Amino acid sequence: MPGRTSGAAHHVVVVALANVLALDLGIPLQVFGSWRDGPYRLTVCAERPGLVPVHGGPAVSVEYGLDTLASADTVIVPGQADPRAAPSAAVRDALAASAARGARMMSICTGAFVLAAAGLLDGRRATTHWWHAASLASQYPQVKVEPKVLYVDEGAVLTSAGVAAGLDLCLHLIRRDFGTRAANQRARMLVTAPHRTGGQAQYIDLPLRPERSGGLTPLYEWALLNLYQPLTVDQLAQQAGTSRRTLIRRFNAETGQPPMRWLLKARLSHARELLESTDLTVESVARRCGLGTSANFRTLFKEHIGVPPSVYRHTFHPARGSRNRTSTAEW
Repeated sequence: MPGRTSGAAHHVVVVALANVLALDLGIPLQVFGSWRDGPYRLTVCAERPGLVPVHGGPAVSVEYGLDTLASADTVIVPGQADPRAAPSAAVRDALAASAARGARMMSICTGAFVLAAAGLLDGRRATTHWWHAASLASQYPQVKVEPKVLYVDEGAVLTSAGVAAGLDLCLHLIRRDFGTRAANQRARMLVTAPHRTGGQAQYIDLPLRPERSGGLTPLYEWALLNLYQPLTVDQLAQQAGTSRRTLIRRFNAETGQPPMRWLLKARLSHARELLESTDLTVESVARRCGLGTSANFRTLFKEHIGVPPSVYRHTFHPARGSRNRTSTAEW
């Protein structure tokens, strides 16, 4: 375990920066700080001791400053409301120094921007909230951003996706440090799954209509009403009253992708809606979305969404979810 002295509790230090997200801050505090007689010791520090503004909650009083990082075994940086707010040189230097002496570095949600600003993600795989993944990749091109996963473990540096994925990563740390049994026991106390199936892709919204349309809006609407048909680029071009080449060029300009890729995303988005809101069989969903056989549908859904259709429905179908909660309570 990184930096841990034999027989001593593993010191976890959470860095609360201005406008820290309330839940991002609360997750590591709950996981590590409330563990009575647990193997971790938790401290919260700030750039300057005192009141730290919290986005989504009242300001929190923090007693310790950045010098606390000198004794940290694991450093956790929760996300901030505005990830574009660059951390100060003092914060960047303190984080870099902790990493250099062997502390394990971790971020929750948009905290990845802070680690990236400190140069700790250069050349590494990392993730963040899917909404901000493109910004992270653009702002820090040396970071290999993976927007579809719940968390990334690069050994000395770990990053999690949005908000609740921080809980997944905290449990992963416990599993890595003390084994599956300890992680499972902690998950039971927190009343959460010790490991979630799939990745962040199942939570990503798939925008189908571009915010600014260059005139293809009627075509988008027509295609969305006819997803059950085996549509082709030529059919789309004919419907739009343009040539195949012109259609492809305009599609790329408006949506950033070729027509058939947009069409696949539209089919998958409709499939998600049907799995969430109906009890249609997988075969019926596949047919209504134009995704071929049930086997082909399952393959495509798992490849692009990250979980099989059955798991997605179990997670997001309200009626099934309520039945599941009832049976668990009775058990």
